[in-house]
Amino acid sequence: QVQLVESGGGLVQPGGSLRLSCAASGIRFNFYTMGWYRQAPGTQRALVASISSGGVANYVDSVKDRFTISRDNAKNTVYLEMNSLKPEDTAVYYCSARIMTREYWGQGTQVTVSS
Repeated sequence: QVQLVESGGGLVQPGGSLRLSCAASGIRFNFYTMGWYRQAPGTQRALVASISSGGVANYVDSVKDRFTISRDNAKNTVYLEMNSLKPEDTAVYYCSARIMTREYWGQGTQVTVSS
């Protein structure tokens, strides 16, 4: 049974930082491309960052130089370090694991950026 469990969300002031974690089980983690998506109310879920099985990272322009995605294959965990947070970063953040046409999702973790 595949499980992706996100943690680390919460309420933070503008300019603050958070680190999200996603622990995976039931998959051969090191073969999967891992991603972080987010969905704000009234919008579609959108990719924020991804990291390939080989460690190549990609980011949406709005988070470049602020967010860092990383993975620890020994711990089957992917991270999203978020700095200089803005109110527009407020969303539910979802972890995904993808290989070829197969994709799995976590349950999401809320990130709220507000003073």
